Amino acid sequence: MLKHKNLVIIGTSHIAESSISEIESAFRKENPDIIAVELDQNRLHALLSNEKPSYSLKLIPHLGLKGYLFAIVGSFLQQKLGDIVGIKPGSDMLRAIRLAQQNNKKIALIDRDIRVTLARLSKAIRWKEKLHFIIDIFSAPFSKKMKINLREVPERELVKKLLGILKKRYPGLYRVLVDERNKIMALKLKALMDNYPDSKIMAIIGAGHEEELLGLVKKAAT
Repeated sequence: MLKHKNLVIIGTSHIAESSISEIESAFRKENPDIIAVELDQNRLHALLSNEKPSYSLKLIPHLGLKGYLFAIVGSFLQQKLGDIVGIKPGSDMLRAIRLAQQNNKKIALIDRDIRVTLARLSKAIRWKEKLHFIIDIFSAPFSKKMKINLREVPERELVKKLLGILKKRYPGLYRVLVDERNKIMALKLKALMDNYPDSKIMAIIGAGHEEELLGLVKKAAT
């Protein structure tokens, strides 16, 4: 948990049961007025309606082929990892939303539209990153070099290490999925802090965004 003025940031794993417990504990302790979540309107609707992602071929012109394929592969992997630990992907965000609804708290969506992200991703990934992806699939470097407990939120040092690998091997993917979205979410959180200075804001985001996002919020305040 990180704090700055009237903002509390909780870094979670989208398939870790411990994340749900941490959100519940922080909610009781902090009693926030606003719950900000790493979601856009489309993903919020999918979570609340319990809909499975639908990837029609008609989406390709809007998302680009690479963005479309990334969405399919990403959804498949998240579902499989969720099956391993017995947690549905996005349960952390859903729990935060339900707590807000049950306690009449304001909900703020701070992420970029997923369709925009996927379309930008389709343009950002270069041939070198595609080659790295193929190599990594067969060599599985992460599984050999580091052990990850899927049931727990990774330690900050491990998160930094993973982000460093991602940035080095997949700079286009890192820029779109991490860097750009961090900047967007930081601006939205700063706006919430300015517009509701007397309200406590609790932001629920993926652990990979936590530290840089706080730094960007502080920078925007200067």
